[in-house]
Amino acid sequence: MADSPPAPSGFLVLDKPAGWSSHRVVSRVRKWLGTRKVGHAGTLDPMATGVLVVGVGPATRLLTFAVGESKTYTATIRLGASTPTDDADSAPDRFAAAEAVAAVTSERLEAGLTGLRGAIMQVPSAVSAVKVDGRRAYARVRAGEEVELRARPVTISRFETTSALREAEAEDGDGRAHPVRDVDVAVDCSSGTYIRALARDLGTALGVGGHLTALRRTRVGGFTLDEALDVPPFPDPAHPEDHAARVPAPPLQEPASAAARLLPVREVSEDEARALRQGRFLPAEQLQAAPHTAAVCAGGLVAVLEPRDGQLKPKLVFPA
Repeated sequence: MADSPPAPSGFLVLDKPAGWSSHRVVSRVRKWLGTRKVGHAGTLDPMATGVLVVGVGPATRLLTFAVGESKTYTATIRLGASTPTDDADSAPDRFAAAEAVAAVTSERLEAGLTGLRGAIMQVPSAVSAVKVDGRRAYARVRAGEEVELRARPVTISRFETTSALREAEAEDGDGRAHPVRDVDVAVDCSSGTYIRALARDLGTALGVGGHLTALRRTRVGGFTLDEALDVPPFPDPAHPEDHAARVPAPPLQEPASAAARLLPVREVSEDEARALRQGRFLPAEQLQAAPHTAAVCAGGLVAVLEPRDGQLKPKLVFPA
């Protein structure tokens, strides 16, 4: 009997489509690659698009190191109207007076952006995925509960406009138009930053309210939109004979290559690789500057190491 092929393992960088949840993308990848073990490194809201780093098979254990990477976004912020979700997934429920919106100048806008740069304390949006007593905040909000989230430290290394202010209109529930102003921005930030919350807080600082109308993630650490693949649509169940939706599975980024983009690398011998897979430690030849190191042998990922008592202990071990 022929040996069965090894289970797929590696990373995919995908361009998440608008309207898809990150969980739906994972479900599509499972069907695409024919494997159940798939995860991602950081949720994107359904309205958002862009870079979603996906791990497959044993390489999913590397996702924990990708989650903490810095990120880059482009976005459109609407000033003068607020929504319950701080983005366009819900209808505006508060509008600023026309004269207040007209008073938002480029100078005032820059002052508001300046106040949100650097190391700040940010309160996540109430409908975020932050857990409150074991349940997601958005689930509590949908159940009608009042949710108050604690501020958390984040770092905004870039928050700048990429367009001039644009005049626009937004309708309320009765169909009445209200003046608003839109502006495009670019953001470089630490992991855990909510761009919706930045839009909300910018609107608050300007006294007019604000929310996101568009969001695109262009970078997660060293993984960029330039290398991202499109997510193929699900096959149409009404036309199972249609082979057009059966897109060939893409090549995965090998675990060793993915690890090298996230961690410093140490080449190990075959004997050292065997020892690590048996749970033994390696001597630390020099002081470890990084908390984790990828051990690689002959192009294959062996383990992720962490220093302990002057030695390197395998934190994660990968199959040969």
